[in-house]
Amino acid sequence: MQLSPSRLRRRLSVAGVALATVAAGLTVAAIGTTTAEATVLPNGFRSVGYMPSWSGNVNAIQYNKLTHINYSFALPNSNGTLQGIPDPGKLSSLVSQGHAAGVKVSLAIGGWNDGNDSAFEALAGNSGSRTTFVNAVMGVINQYGLDGVDIDWEYPDPGQSGNNYTALMQQLSSTLHGQGKILTAAVVSEGGTANGVQPAVFNAVDWLNIMAYDGGSPHANYDWSIASVNFWKNRGLPANKAVLGVPFYSRPTYLTYADLVSRDAANANRDCTTISGVQQCYNGIPTIKRKTQWAMANAGGIMNWELSQDTTGSTSLVNAIYDTVTGGTPPTTTTTPPAGGRTGPITGIASKCVDIAAAGTANGTAIQLYTCNGSAAQRWTVGTDSTLRALGKCLDVTSAGTANGTPIQLWDCNGTGSQTWQSQSNGTLRNPASGRCLDVTGNSSADGARLQIWDCFGGANQVWRLPA
Repeated sequence: MQLSPSRLRRRLSVAGVALATVAAGLTVAAIGTTTAEATVLPNGFRSVGYMPSWSGNVNAIQYNKLTHINYSFALPNSNGTLQGIPDPGKLSSLVSQGHAAGVKVSLAIGGWNDGNDSAFEALAGNSGSRTTFVNAVMGVINQYGLDGVDIDWEYPDPGQSGNNYTALMQQLSSTLHGQGKILTAAVVSEGGTANGVQPAVFNAVDWLNIMAYDGGSPHANYDWSIASVNFWKNRGLPANKAVLGVPFYSRPTYLTYADLVSRDAANANRDCTTISGVQQCYNGIPTIKRKTQWAMANAGGIMNWELSQDTTGSTSLVNAIYDTVTGGTPPTTTTTPPAGGRTGPITGIASKCVDIAAAGTANGTAIQLYTCNGSAAQRWTVGTDSTLRALGKCLDVTSAGTANGTPIQLWDCNGTGSQTWQSQSNGTLRNPASGRCLDVTGNSSADGARLQIWDCFGGANQVWRLPA
């Protein structure tokens, strides 16, 4: 199997971490049991970050730009008890600071653990040890004032192992949800192994953190990552329970994003760079923003592995996610930030908006008129290169047509004349390559009316108001 970040992180965590066995039911003083209300992003969007026990400083976390943090990792024993929490003082500080900022903090249990999931296999296969495990989980939640747990069993296999995983998750769900706690799980990006997570689990969890990294060529590229989420959605996972995972590191050498940027600030806006003769591929700001835009329209949030690998300030990937969700400049499909800075709706006849049909991101998606709703599918950036950009792509004349009635579509930004729009003094948007204007078919103001190009005449269906 490929080496996932969670596998790597367990390998890194083993060194220097002595874990003492803690039996279920140990009585200790509760820490930080009072929690603030959760940080809320628009439309309930989640920004989830993992914080490893062995790396990073909890004082450096951008709490105000996250909704959830998972502390990594605790390990189970085969009898259902939990091993000791690595660096418990760090966890206590994380909970305290997180709750002060309204961030929910969960404990991630599992990880790659050098490929040894035998403890999970054993405890899940016995009703008694499952109960012991659930009690141990509740004990540690109460001990540290946690908001829930993230189960990172890598990986239950299809068949009996999957049946046992379902039984464990359902029992955890009943107990945790009964106490108002969160239950999530980290899952593989795609493939046959994913079938070990049965659809019955989808009802048991609040959401799944989909590890859409360590795959695709180049590493964790946009199309492959989106396909990973759609793989789970096609299995029946509700969109709002699908959280897209993004890497804060490169492959093949696992250089952190912070390290890459420290070597060359321009790496923040790239997805691949060559270091010591080896091409390192990762996700720079434009791709992180583009994935976030997609997740806003098609999923329940973004997850990152992991927070200690990020930078701070303008190059921070956590910041890029936050800015995108809260209305920052949308990304482009290129490795440079989008041109221009005027971002917002483009309104036309009947004060309706230029809209990407069904918030689609595929090349050829129709552009239509629709009632304004504030969604990402209606948020356009006016580029200094005369493009109009949304969801990481450009407003485009189909097949570079020049005839009246040629429809408008969404397409990869490519710098051609079919994507150039010039604002005229009478409010029209002229495409100089065709000499024609952006127009609503049939002078219609109905939702779903298709946009096209037509001879410029300045009618109501050709007058557009760009973002201020």
